[in-house]
Amino acid sequence: MAAVHAFPECMGPATRLAGELDVECRAVEVHRFPDGESRVQVQPGAGAAILYRSLNDPNAKLVELLLAASTLRENGAERVVLVAPYLGYMRQDIAFEPGQAVSQCVVGKLLAEHFDAVLTVDPHLHRISALSEVMPGCDAVSISAAPALAGFIGTEGDPVLVGPDAESRQWVEGIAGPLGLTVLIGEKRRLGDRKVELGFADLSCVAGRRAVLVDDVISSGRTLEVAAAQLLDAGATSVEALTAHCLASDEDLERLRAAGIGNIRSTDSVAGPTVAIPLAGLLADAIMERGWLEEKA
Repeated sequence: MAAVHAFPECMGPATRLAGELDVECRAVEVHRFPDGESRVQVQPGAGAAILYRSLNDPNAKLVELLLAASTLRENGAERVVLVAPYLGYMRQDIAFEPGQAVSQCVVGKLLAEHFDAVLTVDPHLHRISALSEVMPGCDAVSISAAPALAGFIGTEGDPVLVGPDAESRQWVEGIAGPLGLTVLIGEKRRLGDRKVELGFADLSCVAGRRAVLVDDVISSGRTLEVAAAQLLDAGATSVEALTAHCLASDEDLERLRAAGIGNIRSTDSVAGPTVAIPLAGLLADAIMERGWLEEKA
């Protein structure tokens, strides 16, 4: 019988997904030894095993994930599916200097070797159009959190949806279109991990209106901090932020609030104080559409 198998830090969202799929949610037990190694124990079963773990902090999580996947298969799972709402190591898709590891390809191939299918949400892809390109032989699927985010915007305050750079345009417009909202897109130049230059061609549309910054990932938050200052200077009545994945530290979040961003909301892809938007419904729909719970022919 199919089941969702969840690591300890993911039990909340994994349980919601199991509820949407009407299957059992089983805990993956992890014991960490003093030398840093882990002992992983799963609850075996036949049918499909939906292994749930978001891969933020991937260096600490990947080995345990692979141990669980292999053990589920060895103990009777007919199909092993990874649900990783946040999928790390997708940024580096090219070697910018000789000798640089292309982590997207390396990690993609590693996951493809251990899973029959992979499901993630808004992965950080630049030069490829489909996740399957980096996971050969694996049914790799990415879905968008946009429908879930759209339900949390509302129309009060005549909102303007603001994307920080050209890469965000398609994503922001996908949310704004059905709601009939104004879109404003910035131009960004990254100068380092925590330094950016950002500009907007015309900020007049935000005067007297609520500005909603929308981005796929909030990491250090420097981009949103710079954007908020410009939006408030241009007369926005308030600034808030919506994101699929919030990786920001408590210190980063405090700095964003000090910059005037009054409300920061994210999906439950990564645990933290900004979580407000569940992904279980979208994830369940994708799993059912692909037939991953069904027996193999």
